[in-house]
Amino acid sequence: MKRLLLTLTFPLFFVGCASQNPTHMAFSPQVPDISQQTSRPVQISLDTIDSRNAEYVARFMEEGTKTRLVGPSEPPKLLLDEVFRNGFTQAGYQIDPSATNSIQVQLEELQMDVTKKTFGYEAKHSVRIAVQARNSSQELVKRYKAKGVLKGPLTPDFATLEMDMNKLLGQLTGEILNDPELNQFLQK
Repeated sequence: MKRLLLTLTFPLFFVGCASQNPTHMAFSPQVPDISQQTSRPVQISLDTIDSRNAEYVARFMEEGTKTRLVGPSEPPKLLLDEVFRNGFTQAGYQIDPSATNSIQVQLEELQMDVTKKTFGYEAKHSVRIAVQARNSSQELVKRYKAKGVLKGPLTPDFATLEMDMNKLLGQLTGEILNDPELNQFLQK
């Protein structure tokens, strides 16, 4: 009797485990290729803020079921702050909180909408970052945006979705760090 009970419940245990969906996405944006921007060290202060309206980073939508929201495993603000600090340092800047020239990086959108369809899925990614730079006499405000679409068969794999978002974040941070207009402004 015990053996029969174990035989019947053991497979059910694995079915229960397989139906668990991850509740967080792990992003790890890397510092993109940065070209040297300054011939002499320039001091800047850097502040990164997260002004997104939503706490989640991904929405999973499937017809006939409730939309599932997934949050980040680490605050995106901290991840981006590290990328920008390392990136600006590689570009030849010195990060100093008391510097006259300042940059505020504002994460406005970090969103992934994943729609499950009959024979696959479609994931639409969107990242928007506003940069506000100040020097001793002027202010420069620019918005940077990147979008991406990923399609695949069956159900989405979290690792693939995370990797695609990391690629998009790397592309956008590289665009900001290598922006000639922003770098010229910071060196005034």
